[in-house]
Amino acid sequence: MDLPFTHDQFLDVFSAYNEAVWPVALLLWLLTVAMLVLALSGRGNKRSARWIAIILVVHWAWSGFVYHLVYFRPINPAATIFGALFVIEAGLIGWRGLIARQLNFGASSKGWFRIGIMFVVYALLYPALGLVFGLSYPRLPSFGVPCPTTILTVGALLMLPRSDARIVTLIPILWTAVGGSAAFVLGIQADLLLPVAGALMLAYVVLPSRPHSA
Repeated sequence: MDLPFTHDQFLDVFSAYNEAVWPVALLLWLLTVAMLVLALSGRGNKRSARWIAIILVVHWAWSGFVYHLVYFRPINPAATIFGALFVIEAGLIGWRGLIARQLNFGASSKGWFRIGIMFVVYALLYPALGLVFGLSYPRLPSFGVPCPTTILTVGALLMLPRSDARIVTLIPILWTAVGGSAAFVLGIQADLLLPVAGALMLAYVVLPSRPHSA
């Protein structure tokens, strides 16, 4: 993959992002902990589902407007398109989850629900994984940036019934391909889970629905 920026420029973007907005990144992390608690304790609960949708909307809007358009665009013109896609995804989740109220998180089968929880937990661990894999703060992807947001969202969407999930999966699946391929080129090892997440999400939405126990 021929990228318009170097590995060092990519890490410099994260350095600028982390130094400027770390309180928001921390807040997003805490909100995601709350999302995990809601998913585990309020499975199938409509009020919990709305709060999960709100948290996902915040993640996608933040990644789109702040990370892509403010920090990433100076080194990659494609970030304008990426940012627009992330904002569109925020709108889709908001529409489906808050207006139509058709995102019933926790209503998937027990097996898919557990896989979804595993992805959410991985997203929460994501900031520390950069350190484990040899990067140093602040020159590492932290939280509120596209790849952990996508992993988190795949986890949440795997908790939905297939009929609910299909409309809001296209952009996350697309980013698992974009971010996953860049992970190999840029050496961001924490992002190597993205192709796995995309493959599972795609399999989930294209497989026929089957009866399951809640």
